[in-house]
Amino acid sequence: MKFYVASGFSNIEKVRYVSGKLKSKGHKHTYDWTLNERASTIEDLTTIGLFEKKAVTESDFVIVLLPGGKGTHIELGIALGLNKRIILYTENREIYNFDTTSTFYHLPEVEKFVGTLDELIEFL
Repeated sequence: MKFYVASGFSNIEKVRYVSGKLKSKGHKHTYDWTLNERASTIEDLTTIGLFEKKAVTESDFVIVLLPGGKGTHIELGIALGLNKRIILYTENREIYNFDTTSTFYHLPEVEKFVGTLDELIEFL
């Protein structure tokens, strides 16, 4: 199965960990954005955006590791629009904080997972 991991730069090591574990189980990572430097031009943003959009499109499932930034949430939206399997991950129960949560986290097609990264890997 092919997967994509959406998250923010603050979670690079977690994304790499999850990706490595899934690849060791035979899954294919559609795009590893953690190898990128931060974009410094509009052209960089365009190129990265095209790769990330294609990666979400080609994935069988998308893991969203919170916290995430604007791009993470756009990738979540693309995955929702394409009816991908979506697993929304948080180490704590922050997604249930009514003051800071997102409407889209609670759609029925979004699988929410709270726990450790190793528990997430086992869940997948």
